[in-house]
Amino acid sequence: MKVAVVGATGMVGEVMLKVLAERNFPITELLLVASERSVGKKLAYKGEEHTIIGLADAVAAKPNIAIFSAGGDTSLEWAPKFAEVGTTVIDNSSAWRMDPTKKLVVPEINASQLIAEDKIIANPNCSTIQLVMALNPLHQKYQMKRVVISTYQSVSGTGVKAVKQLENEMAGIKGEMAYPYPINRNALPHCDVFLENGYTKEEMKLAREPQKILDDRKFSVSATAVRIPTAGGHSESVNVEFQKDFDLSEVRKLLSETPGVTVQDNPDTNTYPMPIYAHDKDDVFVGRIRRDETQPNTLNMWIVSDNLRKGAATNAVQIAEYLVDHKLV
Repeated sequence: MKVAVVGATGMVGEVMLKVLAERNFPITELLLVASERSVGKKLAYKGEEHTIIGLADAVAAKPNIAIFSAGGDTSLEWAPKFAEVGTTVIDNSSAWRMDPTKKLVVPEINASQLIAEDKIIANPNCSTIQLVMALNPLHQKYQMKRVVISTYQSVSGTGVKAVKQLENEMAGIKGEMAYPYPINRNALPHCDVFLENGYTKEEMKLAREPQKILDDRKFSVSATAVRIPTAGGHSESVNVEFQKDFDLSEVRKLLSETPGVTVQDNPDTNTYPMPIYAHDKDDVFVGRIRRDETQPNTLNMWIVSDNLRKGAATNAVQIAEYLVDHKLV
């Protein structure tokens, strides 16, 4: 099993390697791939040093699986080149997510759609993954009509430069800015670029990706995405209107029985999900579960997950595991 990690030196790439090692993914040969400026540098995996190679060399090596986290432009150019030589690409960028010919996969929900002919598989947006993990069991039972979501997203979702900006500002150091404003002691209602409709790209990903993953266009999602000064973990305030009424104890039971979801919901003991608790964990945490008392069949909840793990690296590795387990590569 020859595996390439493309974007191995980035924040998500580093977590990919950590998750692959933790889960003992069956690698016989590992190719660490990055941009030309990183070629020749060394990176360790399971105590062994590997030399970083370029994209062309990685394609020539014909890996069985290539896990990409190197940005949309790189994915658009290079994923098809890997696919042409028989490699199955799992891509973490937004490049292929809404392509009708590509599957958008959260393994717990829709990995069963995958076939050997799927050579480019899209990994959803980090905020989308944690959202659908919690919504899917409830949608199956009560049928969603409308979802209103506000996100509270970590600077790590932007990348190394943003984390550095926050650290600099906390230390009182003037440095390079990833955002148009300070992020320390601030909140920016601005994740990704603004579009003509006044929403950001991040907000439109949240509107469209859940419909594709759940294979249902009958519900709608309206999103506001906010960047906050946390170093890791995304949080979401979610209001869901269902076709059918629900019982709160049944909602908690459905969620607690969902693989990959942990319910933390006890106001008496101040038990609720927080980024500080979700850090370095793979589960999606759900709490503050309560009925919206202003309209029928409507639920409020709070969803938190580590955006670099289940929101990116872990989900991609789980897809790879499914491919191997079902002999699709």
